[in-house]
Amino acid sequence: MAQDVAQNVANESAGTGNEPAGAGGKPYPFPTSPGVSANMKANRRTNTKPELALRTALHAMGYRYRKDHRLDLPLRRVRPDIAFTRRKVAVFVDGCFWHACPDHGSKPKSNEWYWSPKLARNVERDRAADDALVQAGWTVVRLWEHVPLEAAVAAVITALGAASAQKTQAPQVPREPGQQKASQDAGPPPDLSHS
Repeated sequence: MAQDVAQNVANESAGTGNEPAGAGGKPYPFPTSPGVSANMKANRRTNTKPELALRTALHAMGYRYRKDHRLDLPLRRVRPDIAFTRRKVAVFVDGCFWHACPDHGSKPKSNEWYWSPKLARNVERDRAADDALVQAGWTVVRLWEHVPLEAAVAAVITALGAASAQKTQAPQVPREPGQQKASQDAGPPPDLSHS
């Protein structure tokens, strides 16, 4: 029994391919300790502290948004942390570890064979989501969790202002004075063929 445990630990640190299978049969690492396992299980996908602080500040300023709203775009499905659907602004509050922050992201020393490719896939997925949103006409705001709240709020408000300005600068068809907009018409044009 003790030899089996020792062999598992040796295989885990060597990354020999004898790692346990996770979802879909992909190798999955053994947790190095119960404490590490508890920390990883406690990580949230949504409603993180930086995200909650940003949402609270924006809501207090009168901004309304959708949280964790699924967008079915032509290229892929995307779930921004905060979505301003009318202005087409998507806000992501990225964690330094999970999204490989160049300033604060850390490279795990244990189970490096698993974590390095996983974190690289996260970054690739972020870039693909950004591309899909931009091609669908959205403005993307990506904020690191370590950005001060005031700077994060300012970045979102700036993006919302730019999105509003782009909407109002849409080309308009010139009309004759007194002519109604097509959307204000009460119904179809009158039939004048029988007069």
